[in-house]
Amino acid sequence: MPENLKGVQIAQSRPSNTTAVSAVSPTDGQIIQVTSVFLANTTSANATFRIFHDEDGTTYDESTALFYDVTLDANTSLHIDLADIWLRNSSGNLAVRVGTASAITFTFYGIADEQ
Repeated sequence: MPENLKGVQIAQSRPSNTTAVSAVSPTDGQIIQVTSVFLANTTSANATFRIFHDEDGTTYDESTALFYDVTLDANTSLHIDLADIWLRNSSGNLAVRVGTASAITFTFYGIADEQ
């Protein structure tokens, strides 16, 4: 895969509660490089978010946190470069959690390929 290829939208999530949910998980035999995520706080209040990466499971706590209780201001967006996140295990997950239900939309971009 060319290094300058940024990919396509691979997942989008707007959690409707404050429980962590898987946003990106490869199918068996698939490799996913997550290159970036855009976050949009669509509410008029500040909201917090978390992003987790568990290479081989669904543990979403401090031990798998990439971003933890980061505040996203009301009615703002944020772009995060994630070019070094690879998912190669069909049990692995990139997950998200919000502090306020339905406050933030996460849109992930990347490259997916079959092994």
